[in-house]
Amino acid sequence: MKQSFYRERDYAFGQAMLGLRTTLGLTQAGLAEVLRVSRKAIGRWETGETYPNASHLKALLELAARQSFFTAGREEEEIRALWQAAHQKALLDERWLSALLGTPYPRLEIVTPQWHEQVMAQTALGAWIDWGEALAVPSFYGRVEELARLSQWVVDERCRVVSVLGLGGIGKSALAIKLMHGVTSHFEAVVWRSLRDAPTCEALLDDCLQVLAPQALRGVSLSLEQRLGLLLERFRHIRVLIVLDNLETLLEEGVNTGGMRAGYEGYGYLLHRVAETEHQSCLLLTSREKSGDLIPLEGSRAPVRTLRLARLDADACEQLLAEKGAVGSAADYTRLVEAYTGNPLALNIVAQTIVDLFAGEIAPFLEQGEVIFGGVRDLLARQFTRLSPIEQTVLLWLAIVREPITIERVLTLLTRPLSRTQALEAFEALHRRSLIERGQRPGSFTLQSVVLEYATTRLIAEAASEIERGQLVRLIEHGLELATVKEYVRQTQQRLLVAPLLLHVQTLYTGRAVVEGQLLALLDALRTQTDDTQGYGPANVLALIREQRGHLRSLDLSHLAIREAFLQGIEMQDASLVSSMLRETTFNEAFDIPWAVATSRSGQYWAAGSRRGEVHVWREEGKMLHLAWQAHTDTVRALAFNPHGRELATGSWDGSIKVWNIESGTLLWTSRFTDNIECLAFAPDGRTLASGGDDAIIQLWDAYTGTHLQALPGQDGPVFALAWSPDGRLLASGGANEDIRLWELQEGLSETFVWRLSGHANWVLGLAFAPDGSQLASASWDRTVKLWDVKGRRLLQTLEAHTDRARAVVWSPDGRLLASCGFDHTIWLWESNRNGYRTGLIGHTAGVYNLAFTPDSRNLLSGSEDGTLRVWDVERGQCIHILQGYAVSLYDVAWSPDGRWLASAGSNSLVTIWDEEGLTSPRLLTGHHSLVFGVAWSPDGRWLASCGLDNAVRLWDASTGEAWQVLHDSDHDNTLFFGLAWSPDGTRFASASYQQGIHVWEVPTLVRRWVGHGQPTRIRRVAWSPDGMQLASCGDDGSVCLWEAIDGRLRARFKEHSGMVMSVAWSPDGTRLASGGSRGDSGELIIWDVSSGECLHAWNEPSAVVFALAWSPTGARLLSGGSDGNIRWWDPQSGECLRVQKGHQGAIQSLSVSPDEYKLASCGDDNAIQLWNIQNGEHLRTLQHDRPYERLDISGVKGLTSAQKATLRALGAVEVAPVPTIQEAP
Repeated sequence: MKQSFYRERDYAFGQAMLGLRTTLGLTQAGLAEVLRVSRKAIGRWETGETYPNASHLKALLELAARQSFFTAGREEEEIRALWQAAHQKALLDERWLSALLGTPYPRLEIVTPQWHEQVMAQTALGAWIDWGEALAVPSFYGRVEELARLSQWVVDERCRVVSVLGLGGIGKSALAIKLMHGVTSHFEAVVWRSLRDAPTCEALLDDCLQVLAPQALRGVSLSLEQRLGLLLERFRHIRVLIVLDNLETLLEEGVNTGGMRAGYEGYGYLLHRVAETEHQSCLLLTSREKSGDLIPLEGSRAPVRTLRLARLDADACEQLLAEKGAVGSAADYTRLVEAYTGNPLALNIVAQTIVDLFAGEIAPFLEQGEVIFGGVRDLLARQFTRLSPIEQTVLLWLAIVREPITIERVLTLLTRPLSRTQALEAFEALHRRSLIERGQRPGSFTLQSVVLEYATTRLIAEAASEIERGQLVRLIEHGLELATVKEYVRQTQQRLLVAPLLLHVQTLYTGRAVVEGQLLALLDALRTQTDDTQGYGPANVLALIREQRGHLRSLDLSHLAIREAFLQGIEMQDASLVSSMLRETTFNEAFDIPWAVATSRSGQYWAAGSRRGEVHVWREEGKMLHLAWQAHTDTVRALAFNPHGRELATGSWDGSIKVWNIESGTLLWTSRFTDNIECLAFAPDGRTLASGGDDAIIQLWDAYTGTHLQALPGQDGPVFALAWSPDGRLLASGGANEDIRLWELQEGLSETFVWRLSGHANWVLGLAFAPDGSQLASASWDRTVKLWDVKGRRLLQTLEAHTDRARAVVWSPDGRLLASCGFDHTIWLWESNRNGYRTGLIGHTAGVYNLAFTPDSRNLLSGSEDGTLRVWDVERGQCIHILQGYAVSLYDVAWSPDGRWLASAGSNSLVTIWDEEGLTSPRLLTGHHSLVFGVAWSPDGRWLASCGLDNAVRLWDASTGEAWQVLHDSDHDNTLFFGLAWSPDGTRFASASYQQGIHVWEVPTLVRRWVGHGQPTRIRRVAWSPDGMQLASCGDDGSVCLWEAIDGRLRARFKEHSGMVMSVAWSPDGTRLASGGSRGDSGELIIWDVSSGECLHAWNEPSAVVFALAWSPTGARLLSGGSDGNIRWWDPQSGECLRVQKGHQGAIQSLSVSPDEYKLASCGDDNAIQLWNIQNGEHLRTLQHDRPYERLDISGVKGLTSAQKATLRALGAVEVAPVPTIQEAP
């Protein structure tokens, strides 16, 4: 299809296309099929990158007309506008338009996406109601006229925006909740959201769209305009009522009354668009002030109205007071109501004072002059001073936590011991005084919005005063930002407590340096106190310093008691924690990308397996690292807990399966293959373990002894997914051949191939049986999730939400939810009883590899390429905990032809160019979206090539760092690339791939010259012979192949290796070829005669798997880098190891000899490049970015487990052993 490209994206046109498609109820793939274009073309239209040509635009307009998309009576106007917006070179065909408008088309039946079906189904059953944080209103007084007027505006007159205004405590929220209960039958979706925690407009729109149109988010980064466009499409398509409570939180105070605060201007745009756009929905606002954006749009007949709540009427006030137990004469009631201007909150509070202090008699209260004039704030101030110290503490903790919490949780936060009875009395007293309210969860309490605002303001003011005086009280008793709360709560605490407090403190001093000096002085003062009296003081001061600096580098934190400090993702290089006490403080974890995650059946243990072969196990819902160990020498692709024991099975790309005792970390048994292990699954009875891998065979094992039981001929290619039915009779497998196979296993494990389920158009990466066994879910690289009827062996439904390859699928244990994840960075939740979308979980910044539900079905774990293990509350759809890993591996290093520069490829998606002498800062080349495995310079130094897991080979201008070209496998869009090499003359370069052979490209035409398919495995490395006539490759199938460089003909295959081959290198004269790899957990080296294919020398390296090889310039020495971090110098004639040099912490991934033949560069899993004298092994220098805790001194630190200390050391921390005291002899 010919398309007109333009420099700037036309976002307005893209939004129009997106809105048209979603209103038609079509997916991108569905619309592409109707118009007979590619799905990518639809995507480019919707992002504003390209316009459809005239024929496709006509077809689209005809489809829209048939579906009654255009406004009745304005069809011609809207069609012409759309034609003009699409920048068509040809004029609109008037004859065609006339025929289109004059033809009474029958409505075209098209397939609708699941979210539309879901909304329609919910409409038939009643409104979809999402109460959000709305509290129950057990008692409601008066407001009959106000309710009737609001109902008329919202239901009968269909006003678009309605504001309910009034003083704090006047009953705006209660009125809105009462209205919601009364009008739900008139709407198809009703949503309540509180703005008291000041979410951004983008966050609020995402939250609402998760309810109204979850598939629209689908991992795509949308602008505010696009988000709003989607919301308005929903507003037009169905009747929606959205209530936004506490709008005043977002409004400026003082001079610009009614205007939005800085950073919240998007809300003004939202109000304008909702008010001015035609739709059938309503936005109801509660606020103490009117938004200035709505004033010009208001009117008695306009779709924008305002109801200002006056005082509660006398009868309602008297009823409220009487029910609270406050009694008196009619005159007493009148005086009391007048004194508090009919404010329900104020009357509730004062009524309890009357009951507590005056036996419920109003008259004595009035006579003693207890009446407070000046509004709710003054009343709250008086009430606060009357509270006991315990009650004040509880009230402030509720303001800090900012969501309903239990008495037990508050007890864990207190700095001084308090009995449950005392705490219960404090809560009851606060509840009687109407200062706290019961939460939705039984036994939980929270603050009413007015009280929350007052308590927050008071806490910040008192804390600022304490900092100025240099005497901390509140800041010792209360933590402002807690490391152990849910992640979204912690972010709110940082935004609404820490940041405003810092701003307040900064106004007290003349500059940031003075502020920091005062904060450091507070740390010095705290250091003189005992650990148990420092409370939250040090952590609060740290939070303020971090907020101002953005880091904690070079900070003296020694001899402090640090509680609930959030130090994750914070740089602390050269700081000191010497002899400090740490409690409930979170740091970065040292795990690499978590490719596999699992939870034990009891929920006691969580496990993650990393790309570097490590396994981490946590206890206490991820709060305590239990064990961490190097389980494998390559990526851990699969984890599985035995459902009836304490065993954890791990499967890796190193070709091994291992089963461990989870409590001790003891290895129970292991089994090894010569090919990658991709998946593991325990049978429900825990007695049998199934494994699948690249050898296309399903293996069955005795789970307790490791005895091999049976082999099933799994797929026609690699087996990527396995799942047992709940009764253990069926085993499902999926893989590279795109279908799913079901095996029936009888007693004794004799198998019967039952059925093949076909429907996916690409690899099947995930399988999961529903807990009742009735359905099987599958996730595929074709971007779909499919549901299959197990008994009928038929496809039930295709779930389309992912915009990139779907990676995994898992059912919640209670069977209500199905979760899927993929490379589009998103997780989707599907409701099994509604067969539709529930919500999308947005937060990961890279592909999501694996998922695991907790046993109670309340939380979901996800492991992602962004290095995080996240925990999600599936009911709220929010991330509640993040385990942040930090572990950058360098997979390849290459010298520039002039020897001045080094290029490295890493797991952080970066290509980095380093100054060989370390005199200038490294240059970062960004563009890859996943791990980068290979990097190579062209012989003339002009170009740099790189490749990785994002299915791309990228060419860079080496002098400028700008991307020149991006290449893909035109035959397979899922090809993963692992290694690169340029031909000696620079006219070609080769790339190695997973399952798709070797690709050779010509330069500068970038035409793919040939593809070698004779090695169907993961090919790790490729290397050109010195004369450029041959190409060598090595792979996980244990083979080394030689290819004709001209036409790609396979010349020879060497198969002496007993395990995977990780590296290959030509001798300088081109007569010998060295290859290295694995032999179990040890290594293997072979030198071949190229002309004859004879194995000249073969020897084992018992200490390590060989990942990297390089020859000395004369060919007299062979150098190897291994999984133990050592570089070895070998005599290639005798096989004698001449020198061993410790080079890296972790595996060495690559070796490269400098052009001047004097230096050797090595890189590995410790994120470092080491430079060596190639002759004598002398270390020359290290090139490395500082890790987060580089040189952080943790000597004598208390409160950390040995595993946590090991983690800090792995991230750069140092620990100096105490020097023993030498006593003089008597």
